[in-house]
Amino acid sequence: MPRHSLPMSMTDLLPPMRSLSVHLGPRVEALRSVFATRAPAAPRPANSAPQLPSLRIETCDRTPEEHERARYFAQGQFLARQEQWEELSRLIRTFDRHRVTTPGGTPVADVLALGARADAVDAARDAVRRGDVHGAHAPLAALEDIWAEHSGDHGVGLVVALAHIDTGWAWRGEGWTQEVPAARMAAFHSHFRAAAQIIDGFDAFELDAPALAAARCALLAADMRPSLRVADDYEDVIDLDPRSPRHMRSLGNHMLPRWFGSYEQLELQARRTAARTRDIWGAGAYAWVHFDALAVDPGTFRRLDSELFVEGLHDILARRPDQHTVNLLAAHTGLTLARAAAPGSGRARVAGCFDWIVRDHLCEVHPMVWAAALPYAGSAPRGGCAETVARGRARALSTLAEHFAPEIRRNRKISFEADGLHIH
Repeated sequence: MPRHSLPMSMTDLLPPMRSLSVHLGPRVEALRSVFATRAPAAPRPANSAPQLPSLRIETCDRTPEEHERARYFAQGQFLARQEQWEELSRLIRTFDRHRVTTPGGTPVADVLALGARADAVDAARDAVRRGDVHGAHAPLAALEDIWAEHSGDHGVGLVVALAHIDTGWAWRGEGWTQEVPAARMAAFHSHFRAAAQIIDGFDAFELDAPALAAARCALLAADMRPSLRVADDYEDVIDLDPRSPRHMRSLGNHMLPRWFGSYEQLELQARRTAARTRDIWGAGAYAWVHFDALAVDPGTFRRLDSELFVEGLHDILARRPDQHTVNLLAAHTGLTLARAAAPGSGRARVAGCFDWIVRDHLCEVHPMVWAAALPYAGSAPRGGCAETVARGRARALSTLAEHFAPEIRRNRKISFEADGLHIH
């Protein structure tokens, strides 16, 4: 069961034309008229927009979201390396209690905890790849020693528990349960039990700590009867932090038949969540709950109320019109869901939202958002390297070029400016 994550940082290189054509596949024809042959241009600043004759849009390779994620990740990693666990925990608990997020809505407490455990988890994953059981255990044992010194501190406990969860997933892998060797599955459950022992010692509501409630939801993957508690666990974390779409997206994924639910339960939970958060999101929560589920399981469309989903997209952008969210929804509708959308289907209705999203809201391209979008996100290089940025930029530009191909063939100029779309 695949899991995807957004890389933490990126660089500023525009892919050469040949590498673009390799990645674009059937969209090359649409792009040929965009990237028309022209005389070599003078060098341009690294962060300026590429000068395209038919399609012009600024690209923001290092967005405020990526900048803040990288900054807090580095801070968490630094404090852990310096063994400043009291200060690290204080920051995690404070940011979590006040629901502080990055510009794109990522909880800062989560990013700090990610940086704090990064060295241990990276070492454990390297050992897992080698099949070295002792080597995988050693960095987690070191964290357990730190936890023993701070056993009443849920900020430290969160870091250690999440390190166990990450390492457990490294042993299990992303295949179906029946495909995982018994020894690796045993290691997976061992790490999840260790994480549960920590998380179970705290009350997320008493501590006003949504990060703890989210960690409890993550433990569902190793629960013997997860279907009995999945809805309640997610209701807890969403009630604690209703402004975060991350929990709603995870709920939708976990309510799929491949995990702990069914299409009927997914639809029910989406409507219940939308009703509970209507004062914050309007119908937006209905769309957030279905967001990742639609991407990974086309069967979700069988029960989807496409009109309510579209209403949800409008409500999301009315409340969160930042360019990170705009790029996220544009990549979802124009790339992830656009393929194999039969005319007149619910999928086509949702994919068709790409038009008004880009015409009414898009001002710039955020390549890392497009690189992380399904499909094929897993094939993108990790770590924020130039190839990932190039892949994301190519996907965005090719999607836009294909969408505006009729105008481009009529020699119209498509220009995205700060005040909106202009077609000349």
